[in-house]
Amino acid sequence: MTRLIGATLAIALVAAWTGSTRAEDKDANAILDKAIKAMGGEEKLKKAQTFTQSGKGTISIMGMDGDITTHLSVQAIDHTRQEFEGNVAGNTVKGVTVLAGDKAWQKVGNAKVALEGEQLAGQKRGVYMAIVPVTILPLKDKGFILEAGGEEKVGDKPAVKVKGTGPDGKEFTIYFDKESGLPVKMVGKVTGFMSAEVLQETTYADYKEMDGIKKATKIKATRDGEKFMEQEVTEFKIVDKFDPKTFTEPE
Repeated sequence: MTRLIGATLAIALVAAWTGSTRAEDKDANAILDKAIKAMGGEEKLKKAQTFTQSGKGTISIMGMDGDITTHLSVQAIDHTRQEFEGNVAGNTVKGVTVLAGDKAWQKVGNAKVALEGEQLAGQKRGVYMAIVPVTILPLKDKGFILEAGGEEKVGDKPAVKVKGTGPDGKEFTIYFDKESGLPVKMVGKVTGFMSAEVLQETTYADYKEMDGIKKATKIKATRDGEKFMEQEVTEFKIVDKFDPKTFTEPE
């Protein structure tokens, strides 16, 4: 049971948490430009492509609620390391998931597997879905196709939508507060329990300046309409360079 919960946590967390541009829609580009300015400007956000982030909160798995703490190391959208510790239904589990380009590994307790095929594709998708709202700049890189999608309320405030197709051909929608320009919601299908696709809606709130950029500090996610995760970002730091061992196979 502990291994099952641990593996589910590792898969789940990646999604609750970048040539020439293919964002050709002028309206979509204008929305992105406003967001980039609101979040600190392009120069600062370029530096923020490499960062660490820690958080704490709760997670719901198979009807069971538990506490979770996470620490994430990010180098663009293709190199990440996520460490977590959780307690669900009285089971304490620790684990780490590493993505290094076209390779990925997941370790829960003493059990370790290499992620391949659909598991690897799901990990890559979860990573870019989690990182895009942090700096927005990845959306300006090749591989993303974007178009403006009109307006819709998020909560009680108007938001403008950008519909996107990622490098994997999967669609998503990101919402920006109409007044401030800040990202407030992201919707798209991710890999859930038992490798099934689920519709995840993630909201971003309580923006604060952290290491020079505007950062959402409260993140909530639902899956197929059911509560999934609530997280408070406790620390965010831009780093110049990671130790190469950060993104190697976990020992």
